[in-house]
Amino acid sequence: MTNTPDHTDTTSIILDSIADGVFTVDRDWRIASFNRAAEEITGIPREEAIGQRCCDVFRASICETNCALRETMQTGKPVVNRSVYIINANGRRIPISISTALFKDKEGNVIGGVETFRDLSAIEELQRELEKKFSFQHIISKNSEMLRIFDILPSIAESDSTVLIEGDSGTGKELIARAIHTLSHRKDKPLVVINCGALPDTLLEAELFGYKAGAFTDARKDKPGRFALAEGGTIFLDEIGDISPALQVRLLRVIQERTYEPLGGTEPLHADVRIVTASNKNLHKLVKAGKFREDLFYRINVIRLKLPPLRQRKEDIPLLINHFINHFNTIKGKLITDISPDALAILMDYDYPGNIRELENIIEHAFVLCRTSTIAVHDLPDYLRPEETSKPIVSSTSLNELQAKFILDALRKNNYNRAKTAAALGIHKTTLWRQMKRLGITIEKQ
Repeated sequence: MTNTPDHTDTTSIILDSIADGVFTVDRDWRIASFNRAAEEITGIPREEAIGQRCCDVFRASICETNCALRETMQTGKPVVNRSVYIINANGRRIPISISTALFKDKEGNVIGGVETFRDLSAIEELQRELEKKFSFQHIISKNSEMLRIFDILPSIAESDSTVLIEGDSGTGKELIARAIHTLSHRKDKPLVVINCGALPDTLLEAELFGYKAGAFTDARKDKPGRFALAEGGTIFLDEIGDISPALQVRLLRVIQERTYEPLGGTEPLHADVRIVTASNKNLHKLVKAGKFREDLFYRINVIRLKLPPLRQRKEDIPLLINHFINHFNTIKGKLITDISPDALAILMDYDYPGNIRELENIIEHAFVLCRTSTIAVHDLPDYLRPEETSKPIVSSTSLNELQAKFILDALRKNNYNRAKTAAALGIHKTTLWRQMKRLGITIEKQ
């Protein structure tokens, strides 16, 4: 007669064969079973875990304040795919997603609970690799124009020529300026940043060039200006289009002669400083309107970089969202892993007058309100949410249409060359082909 394993043995074999960690607890929160995957993820042997309280074994981020099993036992409702992190036996922080359920006896009384958990480390690592692939000096993009800028930035940094960075507010002009400095031979000297639009003219002049004691009523001692502080390094003059005509003359002299005089001074000082400027205004139009000196414009416009607004590089939105999620997870101690398709569709459809800075603020707002592992529509700021959130915001059809539009736009930009289009989108050409086939995109043979 053939021997067959009993029910307990069969269950153990099944549980040990799956990749997710599984453990069960009794009413006193003591671990009654602990499968092989649970051992591998936590680094804790089964014999050490069994009989211990689960909070002592897992040291999870929610054990003390928001235990998922306790919540299930109190409400009777299971928890599904909640993201948290645990500390393994080696002291390493492990991101996991957990799900819980109850054990009941024949009379319906709760006698314990079960929790399954999945290691998200590989997913987190893939997200980091994806972000690294499309990042350059902390600037993230797979937009073709931004990638062109990434390509020429090292050459720009090698020179000492003045640079003008134009772009809407929030497009990352200061990040580009910092990249130029970091890649230059001046990287070990200071990078000094000043927003020319934030100060009145008299204060700005004193900030830029410094002053001597007695230059004005409150000038009791000498104070070095930003040019002196940036000596040997780089000065970044943001919003240069806001400076007055009188200050434009003084700045022109610094660029032409590499000298300046502090307020109240009589001796010129030498300025060994790389000058990088930025403006959210069209300086060429200001020159034509007589509001900006033409000679100064041509002095600062030796190298010009134009940053596209976020509405023109929407392929970057998912990358940036992922970057901001990782950033806020770190500084806020949360473990949010995703954004819902409906919420993503809203963010993809929005035009972002505040550009990347606005998107960052939107994700921070969502972090404050989000109580699960996934950012949902109701976590977004009010001005982004539709009036009737009870109805589905976007159907799978409209999401497909959105994806098709992005792929078609990319194909047009690359003259329908699939290899170039795939490279611009940061995907393999076979992936592009599969997406085109799925979305019904066909192109005429050229």
